[in-house]
Amino acid sequence: MSGHLPVMLKEVLAMLAPKDGEHYVDGTFGGGGYTRAILEAADCRVLGIDRDPDAIARGQELVARFGGRLTLMQGEFSQVRSLLGGARTNGVVLDLGVSSFQFDEPERGFSFRADGPLDMRMSRDGMSAAEFVNTADEPALTHVIGRLGEEKNARRIARAIIAARPLRTTAELAELVTTVQGPASARFAIHPATRTFQALRIHVNDELGQLTRGLEASKAALAPDGRLGVVAFHSLEDRIVKQFLSAHSTAAPRASRHAPDMRRSGGASFRLLTRRPLTPGDAEIQSNPRARSARLRAAIRLAA
Repeated sequence: MSGHLPVMLKEVLAMLAPKDGEHYVDGTFGGGGYTRAILEAADCRVLGIDRDPDAIARGQELVARFGGRLTLMQGEFSQVRSLLGGARTNGVVLDLGVSSFQFDEPERGFSFRADGPLDMRMSRDGMSAAEFVNTADEPALTHVIGRLGEEKNARRIARAIIAARPLRTTAELAELVTTVQGPASARFAIHPATRTFQALRIHVNDELGQLTRGLEASKAALAPDGRLGVVAFHSLEDRIVKQFLSAHSTAAPRASRHAPDMRRSGGASFRLLTRRPLTPGDAEIQSNPRARSARLRAAIRLAA
């Protein structure tokens, strides 16, 4: 299980506060880093969920190591209620985005650092990134790259993609986007194709839809005093998490004559543990550069 560094592990464990005899869900099992730490912190049980069959296969080592305290299931974390079979859990942790394993395997097509098929599918089924870029029209491409990648040159990139189709590999797309960005892109703090790749990955895997549904499902699956912790890596994800927790928490603004009540009917569901997101320290960023944009938000489930 080497090669994967769980981000903000100490902070996540502090927020989750595992206890003996309780049950937890790692909704994005990935390399198993959070799951291993939870199982080592307390004599508890964990359900690990991942839509990537490779992650489930890798995790069998941990299943054997922890003697029946770990159950792994392939699926989407938005399905947590059904995967729990109606049971409640004492904590849910979600580490959004792509795992190190997926980034580091060129054949998965998530990264432009090494050439591979333009795939990007976490579950290995459904529409691939290649299928999308080779069939979508200009408005659709522009919308996805502009909104999900927050890429200001989205229209130019979309037009260039259509002119160059078919595109089959990560190297072809990365080179195309770099050319469109022009010589000035050499001064970018990130690779010129980073935002385009991010946008395609989020779209192909419906990551924002999964997050929205997963937050609602986690709220329903948590027992009273259960804890939810979410690690997000870019502004779109973090905004969804922030707005969800705010709207469902005791911190939600009260109604006024001029604005509707932001709190959902039935009262607050959460008490915030993090008014502002926690971020990794300098030492962690130096040892794991992928952690630099991480934001952790957490809350406790109130009794219904």
